Amino acid sequence: MEDQTDQSLQENQALINGARNIIFGKYEMGRLLGKGTFAKVYYGKNLKTSESVAIKVINKDHVKKEGTMEQIKREISVMRLVRHPNIVELKEVMATKKKIFFVMEYIKGGELFAKIAKGKLKEDLARKYFQQLISAVDFCHSRGVYHRDLKPENLLLDENGNLKVSDFGLSALPEHLRNDGLLHTRCGTPAYVAPEVLRKKGYDGSKADLWSCGVILYVLLAGFLPFQDENLMNMYMKVFKAQYEFPPWFSSEAKRLISKILVADPEKRITIPAIMRVPWFLKGFTRPIAFSIPEVFGQENVEEKDVDEELELVRSKSAPPFYNAFEFISSMSSGFDLSSLFESKRKSGSLFTSKCSASSIMAKLELVAKKLNFKIVCAKKFKVKMQGASEGRKGKLSVTAEVFEVAPEVAVVEFSKSAGDTLEYKKFCEEDARPALKDIVWSWQGESNCQQ
Repeated sequence: MEDQTDQSLQENQALINGARNIIFGKYEMGRLLGKGTFAKVYYGKNLKTSESVAIKVINKDHVKKEGTMEQIKREISVMRLVRHPNIVELKEVMATKKKIFFVMEYIKGGELFAKIAKGKLKEDLARKYFQQLISAVDFCHSRGVYHRDLKPENLLLDENGNLKVSDFGLSALPEHLRNDGLLHTRCGTPAYVAPEVLRKKGYDGSKADLWSCGVILYVLLAGFLPFQDENLMNMYMKVFKAQYEFPPWFSSEAKRLISKILVADPEKRITIPAIMRVPWFLKGFTRPIAFSIPEVFGQENVEEKDVDEELELVRSKSAPPFYNAFEFISSMSSGFDLSSLFESKRKSGSLFTSKCSASSIMAKLELVAKKLNFKIVCAKKFKVKMQGASEGRKGKLSVTAEVFEVAPEVAVVEFSKSAGDTLEYKKFCEEDARPALKDIVWSWQGESNCQQ
């Protein structure tokens, strides 16, 4: 731990002092662009070509500890299959004993989310982004890849204003299909997830992705979500029923297309080939040419079994190899949920969805209360009130948890403060409840998640 801290301090000091931070003798790494739990993304430059790149640095020990190495390998497998003008390109994958480096296409324009946050877009611009999104998604589907987390935060814009799909961390391949030919993993961000993904009978990845595209088109034209409500339970009911309204400024052609995409029954939902025949979609549309990806790793062909070896290979700091591996997608999403723009009372960290039954959730809540030294002062059928043992700034903290069944497959749990200090309540939600309830949570409000 000390070695990692010292190394980070040295890297930061080098940047502060203006020293050239050269990695692998090939790239100069500059300012920090963003950071997540296990990775940091830096601006970089190819020393030979002067091309700007983004360099994502992942701590391998943290990845192993959290058990997400399989997810990284999945992304690599996915990006071997898709290379497209509207998908973020990863140029190289390199590794040392402690770190994994992803050299990616540098996208100057940022997230599409930031553009929407300023208000609705003009129809011609919204159509352009939708055309590019559909082109990228159609190509992914043609290669058997399903994204499963399409949202404005995962759509980037380059310096020319062209859309680039990013973050394939929750994507699926044909081998993830079960014997019924369907996917069964619940993935995505609540406001963009198709209703069939919430059910237990499986879903078609292409139809689920298309629903998300429909929500995105609506947001581009409206500036807000089609399914929104301060009460998360009510929002899910609207998603299940495909219950939404069009603003008055939508054109009749746009309304007609969206109404064919946001259909609760996936079997009745329009397909991508059919969308590409719609006159509204075809206006000014030019199909981009997807380019092939060479199956190379250095100077040799790479087999699927080599993925483990790529990420585990240990090299000295003085002369590590260059891993000319596959494409990889940048995880540059800010993690913001668009619904925060439209909720008057944001309840961050106090709502989560679960696939467990209400009775099992109640049992878990009572168990967690005991573990956290909270006394159960009142317990009804689907509601429990717990009180902390210690005196806080404003007396003992009291927290109420209530379980709502949105559908037989989905439950929503809401926490609220009954008494005590607000900061102590916030700490309870973020530092105590979250880790303790991890095994029953599908998604906390404002976050995307994926449970196998």
